[in-house]
Amino acid sequence: MSLLIRSCAVLLLTASLPLAAAPAPMHSQFLPPDDQTVRDAEPEQQQLLQVTDYAVVVGAQRQSNQQPIPVTSPLMIRLKGKSLNKGATIAQVLVNFDGESKSLKKPIYDDKSKTLTLFYPQAQYRVIIDLLRNDTVYVQFLSYANGHIWADLHTGAVRSR
Repeated sequence: MSLLIRSCAVLLLTASLPLAAAPAPMHSQFLPPDDQTVRDAEPEQQQLLQVTDYAVVVGAQRQSNQQPIPVTSPLMIRLKGKSLNKGATIAQVLVNFDGESKSLKKPIYDDKSKTLTLFYPQAQYRVIIDLLRNDTVYVQFLSYANGHIWADLHTGAVRSR
């Protein structure tokens, strides 16, 4: 009888507690401090992918219809993996490297192609390749109603030696 009373009491207590304001993103421990409170609400969209394979693409293109003829050599890493959160639709991530711009483009998620495109300075290429070669890497994309977008590449917690 006392077990039944305790079970009912726990159930009533749990039901009477206020619901949490918003569940945290799955990998929220990897987000920087929110000093400007731009992430004060639940994300409208969260995409979380565990990278299973990658390919490095070093392109060369020459647009011959312009004078002088510009020659560019884009550097990109194509990531594929498995989605880790319910409702995630991400199929691939394109990581582009820019060595010339003074500011980076914002991350873009294209729902139609299910592709997340990230932009990093070219100086980050070696760091990202080292992560991909040595650790389990996750890609996180969060978008909020206020227009704030966060995207990152991160490893899981790694125990120091």
